[in-house]
Amino acid sequence: MNLNKVFIVGRLTADPETRTTPSGQQVATIRVATNRVWNDRTSGQKQEQVEFHTIVAWAGLADVASKYLKKGQLAMFEGRLQTRSWQGNDGVKRYRTEIVAEGLQLGPKSGNFASAPASATASAGKPAPEVEDIPVIEENAPINPLGKEEGVEEAEIDLKDIPF
Repeated sequence: MNLNKVFIVGRLTADPETRTTPSGQQVATIRVATNRVWNDRTSGQKQEQVEFHTIVAWAGLADVASKYLKKGQLAMFEGRLQTRSWQGNDGVKRYRTEIVAEGLQLGPKSGNFASAPASATASAGKPAPEVEDIPVIEENAPINPLGKEEGVEEAEIDLKDIPF
């Protein structure tokens, strides 16, 4: 069995860049930073390493990303790794590994992401558009990538019950 699955939780380093392919497909490029913090074994000093990731979202997911994601916002992406290659102008073959998004969860709400305030649309004589209920993650909430129900406790596993 093979598995190519990635979960990234980080902050956007810029607003998503959205474009449309010649065939009419919408695509968004999202840049995200994640960090890892640890204590150095020899000095005991706190260390930090930042990784930058490029995420590509297609179609409806690209639309949601372009409407609701902003620079600095926390978000979780689920997807797969994909490496592209191309020939550069200098004749050198280049490679780029990206995350192709298959799911997105927004971070904590830090502002109004609606394109127009409800009062503006109501004053124009049109009813306010229905806002899609998009799930959000809380900033310090534990991440549950396996989709287990919250509040459901799991029984503790005893090592002697494992058959190997």
